[in-house]
Amino acid sequence: MMVEHKVLISEGQIKERIQELGDQISKDYAGKEICMICVLKGGVMFMVDLSKKITVPVTMDFMAVSSYGEEFVSSGIVKIIKDLDEPIQGKHVLIVEDIIDSGRTLHYLINLLKERNPASIKICTLLDKPEQRLVDVEVEYVGFVIPDQFVLGYGLDYCQKYRNLPYIGVIEPDRE
Repeated sequence: MMVEHKVLISEGQIKERIQELGDQISKDYAGKEICMICVLKGGVMFMVDLSKKITVPVTMDFMAVSSYGEEFVSSGIVKIIKDLDEPIQGKHVLIVEDIIDSGRTLHYLINLLKERNPASIKICTLLDKPEQRLVDVEVEYVGFVIPDQFVLGYGLDYCQKYRNLPYIGVIEPDRE
């Protein structure tokens, strides 16, 4: 089944913004090493491209969390599907997210990671939907602020499809 969608953010706009984010992160972390933690699966394309634009040393680790299933809205119940492979104690952690909407998942994740005593935790997200925010989270690096619409592409999926699109598209769920 194909889902009708339109381009919201072009491939060129994404590349340009990632370069800007990489430059800012490199400046902010000058003289330090960053432990980038990607929230799978949606954030992987963003983290890979972002890491190539960061000039300070980076390590990468991955977590998989879920609060959506195959729905358009978060269930609010966070499940850790895959935890980190390495300890983060004393490290400068940069959580790399594809999208932040309600903030619930990220709030849960930040509290979990703080218990592991990193030197610092900051957040970088490709997309931010502040209209959907239910839990306050401080996001240091934001690619794009977007309206409250369901998006796909560039790592984001609809029923595990469309992650491979090189742009961010927007769809509307059927309202019957």
